[in-house]
Amino acid sequence: MEKKELRKYIRELKKKYTAEEKKLMSAEVWKKLEQNEHFQQATTILAYWSLGDELCTHAFIKRWAREKTFLLPCVKGDELELRYFDGEEKLCPGEGYAIPEPVGKLFTDFNRIDLILVPGMAFDGDGNRLGRGKGYYDKILQNCNAYKIGLCFTFQFVEKVPTEPHDIRMDFVLK
Repeated sequence: MEKKELRKYIRELKKKYTAEEKKLMSAEVWKKLEQNEHFQQATTILAYWSLGDELCTHAFIKRWAREKTFLLPCVKGDELELRYFDGEEKLCPGEGYAIPEPVGKLFTDFNRIDLILVPGMAFDGDGNRLGRGKGYYDKILQNCNAYKIGLCFTFQFVEKVPTEPHDIRMDFVLK
């Protein structure tokens, strides 16, 4: 399946689940992540504030934000900037997709990131990831040496994700 077709296929699958079902499925993934040694050892984590069709990150980030430093991406043109998460009340609609984004201090020391939690449309057993098609994460991931965990619902885990040379593989996929 080509990238465009696979995105369409996954979008259709996502529509079959209610918001409540997605929250329940998300909670199972977060339980697994909390047991993961890379998460347990991480102090600075690049995460994402989820969209309605993604693994729900909001409660997880808020729960762990007192113990770990969370960074969230902000869309700036064709790039992502990283900013510190300082609480949900300090998020504002971003310029790209009106995704709530932090407006606080800019983060630029990529070497301090211990763990990256990466969203995707689909993942496969080789750690390949299919994003939404803008390449935002590939640009960030090529500058980070942190351990990368792709996060998805089980129905987003497919046999094979089509790849291109610039695509960055995950170290692990959690579903």
